[in-house]
Amino acid sequence: MSSHRQDALRRVTAPDIAARKGGVPLVCLTAYTAPMAELLDAHCDLLLVGDSVGMVVHGLPNTLGVTLEMMILHGQAVMRGSRRAMVVIDLPFGSYEGSPEIAYANAARVMKETGCSAVKVETGPAVAQNIDYLVKRGIPVVGHVGLRPQAVMVDGAFKAKGRGEDERRRIVEEARATADAGAFAIVVEGVAEGLAREITLAVQVPTIGIGASVGCDGQILVTDDMLGLFDWTPKFVRRYADLRGEIGRAVAAYADDVRARRFPGPAEIYFAKAG
Repeated sequence: MSSHRQDALRRVTAPDIAARKGGVPLVCLTAYTAPMAELLDAHCDLLLVGDSVGMVVHGLPNTLGVTLEMMILHGQAVMRGSRRAMVVIDLPFGSYEGSPEIAYANAARVMKETGCSAVKVETGPAVAQNIDYLVKRGIPVVGHVGLRPQAVMVDGAFKAKGRGEDERRRIVEEARATADAGAFAIVVEGVAEGLAREITLAVQVPTIGIGASVGCDGQILVTDDMLGLFDWTPKFVRRYADLRGEIGRAVAAYADDVRARRFPGPAEIYFAKAG
């Protein structure tokens, strides 16, 4: 048996994730590069190649400009860097909403070209039928309800959802429709704490919270936010490191050493062999 096949067998699968409903919380983070995926792999059940890559890596103002090609490129990198965690890739804005057939063509391309285990879609009113279409054709799907970054132009801003009764009821219904359509997990983003618990009780698949509550079946954060690589992070992020500060100090020390001709020193220089 080849080492490639052995690696594939060790990956977490969609049924593994689904079986964690109500159990030990799922640990999930975003990843966009092979080195970061390698660092996260041992600690995470699921790595999400999120369309947040557009903002985090490419400096876009939101996720709407992210292309299928970008998601495939970063998905390939994360697959190379990981061995155990399940890798899920976001389908970007405009690649799955139009029809079940469009959603299938793009999801199949992502899976073929990356080798990932599943795709994720933001669940709007017309998306449940597309999820059903994908799942029936062998593509595992993670849904996403609550604050939907791809709908930022409709909402006008990134803001918490479910504070009013009508909106609360709609989000619960969307979560139920997503689970009924066959999604094996649902990301719940930016909702009132009580609503996150209500959704978790209402569906038979695991919920993965981001800005939701500990009442979800797991948690996910944008890794770069959690590591403190930006000067601002959302309210729901806990900073576990200050890598922005560490990088700034390291680069300043390097610059000082270069300008003072302390770098490179004898330890970093090649010398000709004697004789």
